[in-house]
Amino acid sequence: MSRATGASGGLLGAGAVISCPHGGRAATTTASGSTVLMDGRPVATAAHAYAVTGCPHTVDGVPEPCVSVRWTAGDTGVTADGSPVLLDISAAECFTAAFVPQGPPVVQADRRKVTVR
Repeated sequence: MSRATGASGGLLGAGAVISCPHGGRAATTTASGSTVLMDGRPVATAAHAYAVTGCPHTVDGVPEPCVSVRWTAGDTGVTADGSPVLLDISAAECFTAAFVPQGPPVVQADRRKVTVR
């Protein structure tokens, strides 16, 4: 894990519960070979892809479910295996299959407080 200055937030691990703004569940689709673990589980990074299932969102009666989450982790200065770690303050957006933004995900983190100095 590498460090720099300026980030403070809850570190997300594989146990974080992530959902779209409409209640669909997001889960990583990337097999983690991470060597950085938190409570024995891989730390979530911006390199992980997330898929959303069960989103009930409709627009004018037409289903427009969220299907993915894209993280823009920004420069927290903390990396795991070369990718920025995800914090509860990391920016993200949920998208439809047509890449229409639907709003930020809701994160109920299984996390640890991390302050980088």
